[in-house]
Amino acid sequence: MRIAVLGTGPVGQTVAAKLGELGHEVTVGTRDPEETMARTDQDNFGNPPFAVWASQHSDVSIATLTEATAGAELIVNATNGAGSIEALEAAGEQNLVGKVLLDVANPLDFSQGMPPSLFVSNTDSLGEQIQRRFPDVRVVKALNTMNTYLMVDPKQLAGGDHTVFISGDDADAKNQVTALLESLGWSDIVELGDITTARGTEMYLPLWLRIMGATQNPMFNIKVVR
Repeated sequence: MRIAVLGTGPVGQTVAAKLGELGHEVTVGTRDPEETMARTDQDNFGNPPFAVWASQHSDVSIATLTEATAGAELIVNATNGAGSIEALEAAGEQNLVGKVLLDVANPLDFSQGMPPSLFVSNTDSLGEQIQRRFPDVRVVKALNTMNTYLMVDPKQLAGGDHTVFISGDDADAKNQVTALLESLGWSDIVELGDITTARGTEMYLPLWLRIMGATQNPMFNIKVVR
């Protein structure tokens, strides 16, 4: 499958690398590929510049947001949540129409420092905002409730015996995302319902951040015990 991963940060890099390993034709989308490749500083998490990662993943290409989405069959939104809609607008609405958009971003607001709050909650969600802004895109919210390394390799924790959630309005789009999740190793996939249920998974983030702070360990996840 031709997949565009929008975002060059740790989440975008990790997701793109794994999808490339699985044999997908992956393109990382960024506003300015030349500027992205020219960076020499570490990111905010101490990771090496994007060019170093790119040199280690020759099976993944880099392109503008427009170029990446134009040729994609499925799009992964791994951008900073505060800039997600702007990034998708820059990609070009005509390049998104009818496509499945797997939204893994969260509406985190770092303006008051750490831990971040949410810039939308309770009666709305980032997933819903994206769906409203791009009504012809088939938005599915998933993978936003865990560390990026667990997103692509759930078996790192408890042999994979933990839960991932999906939300979205389009049944076929959710089926496509479910198949992709299964290819990543997920077996406990809970469909919450339409895109409004993304409010629940996004509002879990304040608790996730505090668990991480208390344990000093981001490698944990929810398990729904029936």
